[in-house]
Amino acid sequence: MFNCWIWIFILLCRRSIADENSTRDADIFPSSPEIERGSTLKLFCVLGKHYTPHRNASHIIWKLNRELIAQENYNIVNETVSSITINNFTHNKAHVKCFIKYLGKEQLLVHTEVKSGFPPDTPRNISCIYDVDIKLTCNWTSGRETNLAMNYTLFRKIMSVQGPIMPELKISICESKTESCSFHYPNIPFGDNLCFQVKAENVLGKASSDCVPINMEEIERFQPPKILSLKKYAGIKQLLAVTWKIPEKSTRLLDVKCQIRYRNLYSNSSEIDTVMVASGEEISTHNLTGLWDSTEYLVAIRCISVESKLWSEWCKEERASTEDKAPSEKVDLWRVIESSTSSGNRSVYLMWKLLSNFPPHGRILGYKIQYFPENNAALQMTNFTSDKKITLLLNEEAYIISLTAYNSAGNSPAAVLRIPSTDEKSSQIIEAVRTFTTEEEVILEWTVSKPEVTEYVVEWYEEMETDPFCRSWQYISNSTKWKPNKKNFKSFVCYNMSVYPIYGNKVAAPYSIQTYVQEKKPSEGPVADTGFPGKNEVTIKWNEISKDKRNGFINNYTIFYKPEGGKELNETVNSDVLQYTLKSLQANTQYTVYIMASNRAGGTIGEPKTFKTLKFNKEDVIFIALPVGLSMLFLLGLWITCIMKKHLFKKVCWPDVPNPAESVAVQWPLDTAMGVACEDKTRGLENISVLEDCFPEEEHEGSLLMDCEKCVSGSTDINTNEAQNISEYKLTLLNSDKKILNNEEQEVAKHLSPSMPYIITDQDFRSQIHSALIPCKNLQPIKMLEDDLCDSQQISIKNEGNDNEEVLNREDFSEKSPFNPYLRNSVKTREFLVSENLSEHSKNEPKSQATVLPGLQQNVVGQSYITLDMVGLATAQ
Repeated sequence: MFNCWIWIFILLCRRSIADENSTRDADIFPSSPEIERGSTLKLFCVLGKHYTPHRNASHIIWKLNRELIAQENYNIVNETVSSITINNFTHNKAHVKCFIKYLGKEQLLVHTEVKSGFPPDTPRNISCIYDVDIKLTCNWTSGRETNLAMNYTLFRKIMSVQGPIMPELKISICESKTESCSFHYPNIPFGDNLCFQVKAENVLGKASSDCVPINMEEIERFQPPKILSLKKYAGIKQLLAVTWKIPEKSTRLLDVKCQIRYRNLYSNSSEIDTVMVASGEEISTHNLTGLWDSTEYLVAIRCISVESKLWSEWCKEERASTEDKAPSEKVDLWRVIESSTSSGNRSVYLMWKLLSNFPPHGRILGYKIQYFPENNAALQMTNFTSDKKITLLLNEEAYIISLTAYNSAGNSPAAVLRIPSTDEKSSQIIEAVRTFTTEEEVILEWTVSKPEVTEYVVEWYEEMETDPFCRSWQYISNSTKWKPNKKNFKSFVCYNMSVYPIYGNKVAAPYSIQTYVQEKKPSEGPVADTGFPGKNEVTIKWNEISKDKRNGFINNYTIFYKPEGGKELNETVNSDVLQYTLKSLQANTQYTVYIMASNRAGGTIGEPKTFKTLKFNKEDVIFIALPVGLSMLFLLGLWITCIMKKHLFKKVCWPDVPNPAESVAVQWPLDTAMGVACEDKTRGLENISVLEDCFPEEEHEGSLLMDCEKCVSGSTDINTNEAQNISEYKLTLLNSDKKILNNEEQEVAKHLSPSMPYIITDQDFRSQIHSALIPCKNLQPIKMLEDDLCDSQQISIKNEGNDNEEVLNREDFSEKSPFNPYLRNSVKTREFLVSENLSEHSKNEPKSQATVLPGLQQNVVGQSYITLDMVGLATAQ
């Protein structure tokens, strides 16, 4: 309680000082306290003037690290001071924070770090080392960890016969914060009556050890000696002489013992020779014997006083080689022969290694390679190299190669190898090779057909390795089994292994296999290529996985495929199959497919692909397209036929009527014909008489016939009397009344039908024949005959005055028109049909003018006829 009031008094005093001299708003006491683990922690938080009078100590809250401390641990000292009490504080280190809470908000005022620990234990195990004339260093152990800052004091005291002298007579002190402290030269008195004591202290207390007596001679440690020389003697084998110097301050009245450590570079173990050096001697020499010839050695030395317990440090190692000796063993030689080129030359890769025998062959300076054709030793060639490989360019002949290693003392025995000629066929002695693995070994064994062969070479290299010099090999004698350690091979890597039989100086044909020491599932799966799917099938293709990602031998491939919304199916094929056709698929359906590659360790799935089957396959398309194509071909052929045979079809379906204008029997007066044809256009049809149908089914009995042949033969008479007939015909037309004209028009319209084959005028029959012989360019088709005739009759009535002149002109033309023999075979019967409405005069007049033709018979061959285009119906235009 008294201590609490003292703390309050201190806080109030500091608060008053802070109010006058500081601008801080709050403070916490004690600051950064260090307490004993498990004790009670008490802290005070003081508010500054800034927070009063609106806030006071009742608004202060406390937190330990981030956790709120319970209210029952709070204590309000006054309006500005709040305290906190934490019992059994066990944190190594913690932060206690003081907050003010006002209107629901927390504001940090101040915080402090609290540490808890233990008071120091008594120091123990005091030991010292005296590095002669350099320093005296003592070490100790402090016991358990206090977790608080520690201070140590090392006392060196002089011992009396009865015990240590009074503390005030201690001669030296060394202070440290660690468990070690040193006295440095020259503050290092040498004697045998000294003792050492350590005191440890922290904020929680202090502890001191007993004063431990230590003999200075026992803790004396020399500095490492220095090797002056390490050399061999000429002509003396297996010996090295070493000379060293001991530091001057170490050569006292006592003797010194030294150790010489030496080892060769081929071994990890060392050997030690011990040498005694008399007191006062600074330089010593020692011979190392029983060493290996031509071998390099490393040598180091350390020394100790005969009274001391501490060795000096090893000096720096020095290196030297023993006297050279010629290598005693031949090298391990092998070759790789490349295929010959077109020129017959080939590359031979020679490689070799030293046999791992102990002692080794000695230091090698280089290698000498000699080679010559087997049948001509005089052509020997020599190469030198310091490497363990060389490439020789040889021709197709067989060669003998020898290799020796050499140094300053001589050469090794020669290793001889025969290179066969390019056309040499070696026999197959090895019948089978198999390999398997155990936990620690790879076992390779083989069977042979010739038991007398006792030496073999096993060659192995990684499948992806292309450098011939990276191959490994080993000679095997008197065994058909090889058991190397698995550590010599890489896991998940494919190796090529070959076994070569050797008989005499020849190497027989090898037997090669591939193997994995350890497998795992492939690093990646194959990628499917769906190509072009069909209707019910698709061919899946894929590529082999790259060799560096197989991680084992691929045993099979599994194709997984699944229709959209359906069940997944799969097919498995051998490792040599790289495509497979999936059948019985659903048409017009989307599928997902992926491929898994498997080895003995497992399988890996490749990237999935999707494809969709077709709605129709090729057969369906052909089934649909073939009829359509054939139909199109048929139509195309028909069209081509019609084009090529159009004249034939026209002749059959639409026969051409002979055109007299195109006749070559006579020459036509073109100008006169054109004039007459144009005049015929305006010619009236009022005097046209209609012939009755000459066919029996039309029942026109008693028709007037005219014999065309007689008309032709009497053409001269007709031309003579034509002028008289024209004059009479004109008078008849002028005397006709209108009724007769109308009756004639009706009669003509009545009989001008498709069944009426012929029409002709009465008086102008002859002139019509001559007119018809003149071509007219404006003739209209027969199908317009009826309409044209009706129009022609109307035009004829209107142009009666002009017709008279035209008739006169026609008379003149008819007289001048030449005879057309074409009409001889073109005349057929024409029948004049007389209208009943005509006057008696009109009826009799044509009859008196008509010429009676001989009797004609229908459809009789050889009769003359006159076609419809002979008549001047074209005048309707």
